[in-house]
Amino acid sequence: MDGRRMRRFGRGVHSNTRSHSPSLLPLYTTPNPNNISNSISCWYCDYKITALNQPLFRFGRRYARALRVWFSIGVGFSLTALFGVTMILLWELGKALHLIQQETQLGNLSTALLFGFSPTAVSGFSMSLADAGYIFISTVISVSVHEFGHALAAACEGIQMEYIAIFIAALFPGALVAFNYEFLQALPQLTALRVYCAGVWHNAVCCVACGLVLFLLPLILFPFYIYGESPMVLDVSSTSPLSRHLSPGDLIMSLDGVHIHNSQEWMEMTSLIDKMALQSTNHSKYAEGFGRVNGMKGYCVPNIMIEDNQKIQSVGNHAACAEDLTAFETIPCHDMRMSNIGGSEDGHPKRREHYCLDAKDIVKLNKCGDGWEIITNGSSCICSLDESCLSPLQMPGLSWVEITFSRSLSAECLQLGRNSFSDSKTSDLIESKCRGSFVFVGDVISMARSVRLTAYQPRWAFHIGRYLPDVLERGLMCTFHVSLTLALLNSLPVYFLDGESLLEVTLCHFTSLSTRKREKVLKVCLLGGTLISILVFVRIFFSFV
Repeated sequence: MDGRRMRRFGRGVHSNTRSHSPSLLPLYTTPNPNNISNSISCWYCDYKITALNQPLFRFGRRYARALRVWFSIGVGFSLTALFGVTMILLWELGKALHLIQQETQLGNLSTALLFGFSPTAVSGFSMSLADAGYIFISTVISVSVHEFGHALAAACEGIQMEYIAIFIAALFPGALVAFNYEFLQALPQLTALRVYCAGVWHNAVCCVACGLVLFLLPLILFPFYIYGESPMVLDVSSTSPLSRHLSPGDLIMSLDGVHIHNSQEWMEMTSLIDKMALQSTNHSKYAEGFGRVNGMKGYCVPNIMIEDNQKIQSVGNHAACAEDLTAFETIPCHDMRMSNIGGSEDGHPKRREHYCLDAKDIVKLNKCGDGWEIITNGSSCICSLDESCLSPLQMPGLSWVEITFSRSLSAECLQLGRNSFSDSKTSDLIESKCRGSFVFVGDVISMARSVRLTAYQPRWAFHIGRYLPDVLERGLMCTFHVSLTLALLNSLPVYFLDGESLLEVTLCHFTSLSTRKREKVLKVCLLGGTLISILVFVRIFFSFV
């Protein structure tokens, strides 16, 4: 949220300086702190600061020449942003009036460019208390950067601010910088543009800085963290189906045999699995009393396990497995000789047999079928002659996913890892206690979203250090988006924002227009921009709802 600045601060602001000629600008003014009071009401409160007046003024005057060049670059950027957001507003108006054919991707892109976010990115977004904290802190940082830009730009031109106000309007934090209106009116047009454009320019620079730090963060944290090897679990929802298997600090090694390096690959892989499951639903057969036969993923089960009645229970079509067992069915392999389990001597199955197996034992076996990425020899049947390829039976809409994890960062596993250098026998113990696999059957998209991951692994086991990279990433990303939104919103040609001042000074360069015509053009542009912006906000709000 942004305050009313610059030219508009003259309204209701009583300057304590003496009168000056409009052509002369004072290089130093001392406001009387006794006349500056804080405001408190039921919806608005602020705190005015004057202690930074002299330090900022001295800094601006000392480096005035360099700062003028710096803010002159900001003028070009801000005017370009003003033109760009105006074109986007006209595009949105054309879509609202059905003058332009609406395309989803272009619509999302224009909204993202205009407001710093996309509707598809925030659809279904639920805000937690931590998210609200990130947004609050990011807003304070972004607004402070914006206002200090105005203060420095004015200081290098010889104008000292009267005060800095930090406020909360309703529930939104903000800040503003107060200047004397008469002094700003006396500035040349280009000088005034440097002051007006400084806030938008500094927000854009803040976005670049956040993006650069995010890009270099793996290198910055390299002495303390391993990046991109395997994602580490930070939090598992209590309602998550993975809460029985995973805990904070565990590493996810693979998903369906495919190695996972970060949270992005985790989401992409689960989306791919879900898409493949939906596609295979139309081409799958359904076993009465069980569900869909997933003919793409199978396990090479030894025939002796199938014949062992103590572990495996053969059932009919209408029977059901016990709670701790999973239903499997034999699937044909056309490029190898079939065993007598569920098949005939010529290699073609006479009928498909159903079996109840313990998934914990099955996931440890070799895989068969063409649904596994790890099978690269071109054959979907790699089972030996004394094995049969069995595939799990699934209900429609459910996916079978095998997840491999590691607890190598736990205290016990770290101790075993230290002992493994001196004792080779502990390697098997590490494999059994610190690594494991389990099967999830259900909605993989909901499963993937129920766990929070990070691509950073601490090189040493300390609890608080696990969350530091995630806090930095989320803070930088939130500051990036808030600062971008603030820069774009202040570039809009609407009332009470920087766009109003930018448009007014820009129109002054059109000397062919009289003063009255320029005022009319300014009012029409501001009124139209404000109405269109409100329309776009309403459309976005209802698209979320």
